[in-house]
Amino acid sequence: MTKFLLAVHVLAAIVAIGPVTVAASMLPAAARRAQAAAPDASSLATVRLLHRICRVYAVIAVTVPVFGFATASSLGVLGDAWLIASIVLTAVAAAVLALLVLPRQDALLTRLDAGSPPVERAATARLAMLTGIFNLLWATVTVLMIIRPGSTTGA
Repeated sequence: MTKFLLAVHVLAAIVAIGPVTVAASMLPAAARRAQAAAPDASSLATVRLLHRICRVYAVIAVTVPVFGFATASSLGVLGDAWLIASIVLTAVAAAVLALLVLPRQDALLTRLDAGSPPVERAATARLAMLTGIFNLLWATVTVLMIIRPGSTTGA
C-alpha cells in the first residue's frame, strides 16, 4: 500500500503542481504582451487560460499533501524534521498561491478586460516575484522529498 500511496503522491505533484508553476510563471509576461498589443481577443484569451490553469490545478493540488500525509504515515516518518520542514514549506507555498498570486492574477485580468487603466509594469513585476517565491518554495520541498535528510537510502 505504501508504494501505491507514494506513486499517487508523486504523480499528483507532477500533474498538479507542474502546470501551476509553469502557467503562473508565464502569466505576467503574457499580460504585458497582451496590453502592449492593445488587447485583442487572442492575447486576452492566453492570459485567461493561464489564470484558469492556475486556479483549476491549485484545487487539484490538494491531493498532493493528502497522499503525502498518507504516505508519511505508512512509512512512519511523520515526526522527521525533513518532513515537518516540507509540510511547513508546503503550507507557505499554498498560502502564497492562494492569498497573493491568484488574487493578483484576478486583479490583473480584471484590469486587462476593462481596458483601463493600463496595468503598471510594477504590478506584473510583483506578481512575477511572488510567483518566483511560490516556485522556489516548491523546488525546496521537492529537494527535501528527494534527499530526505537522515534517510537510510544513502541519498
